[in-house]
Amino acid sequence: MSNVSVDTNDSSVNGNQPQDNPRRRFLTVATSVVGAVGVAGAAIPFIGSWNPSEKAKAAGADVEIDISKVEPGQLIRVIWRSKPVWVVRRTPELLASLSAHEDQLKDPNSEVEQQPPFAQNPYRSLKEEYLILVGICTHLGCSPQHLTDGAFAQYAEGVAEGFFCPCHGSKFDMAGRVFESVPAPSNLQVPPYFFKDDATVVIGSLEGESA
Repeated sequence: MSNVSVDTNDSSVNGNQPQDNPRRRFLTVATSVVGAVGVAGAAIPFIGSWNPSEKAKAAGADVEIDISKVEPGQLIRVIWRSKPVWVVRRTPELLASLSAHEDQLKDPNSEVEQQPPFAQNPYRSLKEEYLILVGICTHLGCSPQHLTDGAFAQYAEGVAEGFFCPCHGSKFDMAGRVFESVPAPSNLQVPPYFFKDDATVVIGSLEGESA
């Protein structure tokens, strides 16, 4: 009997070797694709966890406000850190009147440290024209009303415009300064802010800082 050599690399002869056919190639590719999708699916929530949630953003993010359309005498309201913030564009006449009633105020020079250093001036602002305040009474956290056109004079003689808290009678002038003989212990808070440009104010940070 003649000897017959067998090439063990021939898969058609060796039954232990995988069969390289279209069906097997399809299964291999399909398995690889499913595995890759699974890895990507697992990675998405992990990568997403690196980004702050919407709730976190609302709790601490800066707020940019377009003030280009705010008219003299107008007050606009925004929300920052779940608090109401007022932005008032004061008229020259209103600014000139602020010094006339300083003898009626508890803290006319903003000496109580509850605001950025730039607010320790009679106007309590970076730019005299714009007043920016947290609209929460420093007594028990109510939100005062903005009274204009002489309506405030019934609560402070000779003062035509200001903020009045109907809850317990606290009153503040148009620099947010608290009057004497009212429950509120201190001036309305000035939040940290800066002017990004002439038309944009950023509330939440001082210039050069980030939220």
